[in-house]
Amino acid sequence: MDPIQEWKNKKADTYLTKKKFLTNLKRHKISKSLDSEADRAHDKVFSKVDCLKCANCCTSIPPIVNKTDTNRIAKHLGMKVSEFQEAYLIQDEDGDTVMNVSPCRFLQSDNACSIYEVRPKACRAYPHTNRHEFSKNINLHIQNINYCPAVFHIVEHLRTIEG
Repeated sequence: MDPIQEWKNKKADTYLTKKKFLTNLKRHKISKSLDSEADRAHDKVFSKVDCLKCANCCTSIPPIVNKTDTNRIAKHLGMKVSEFQEAYLIQDEDGDTVMNVSPCRFLQSDNACSIYEVRPKACRAYPHTNRHEFSKNINLHIQNINYCPAVFHIVEHLRTIEG
């Protein structure tokens, strides 16, 4: 079965199981072997998941945009930083600077990003499941199970090997 469709079919039924698993991981000492296994799962899952068939992150999660991102994107678009900020950014309830609309204005009809080469750091790193970042982002993964089929499948893999 297509991993994106499988996620759509199962996410509601298995969310609590995966949330409980991740919450328990957070409570216990997280080992480096978990991050290593998450890296392997990340590579395996992303060999099957085509983000351009999903783009759910771009349609539902406004990314954090830092100052470096703002400067780089504004320059790419040929805008003044202040113009870019006014046109595209807001401060969210957590005080983070984020894109002001969802879906992202840079998401094209084919799910490609029109500013891909200069996209925000948050977009580059999403879903934060590789490069030994998994254990640092457990709270994000709890949320992202509902947004990203790759996170869903990575957590499922870890859950099956951790018992």
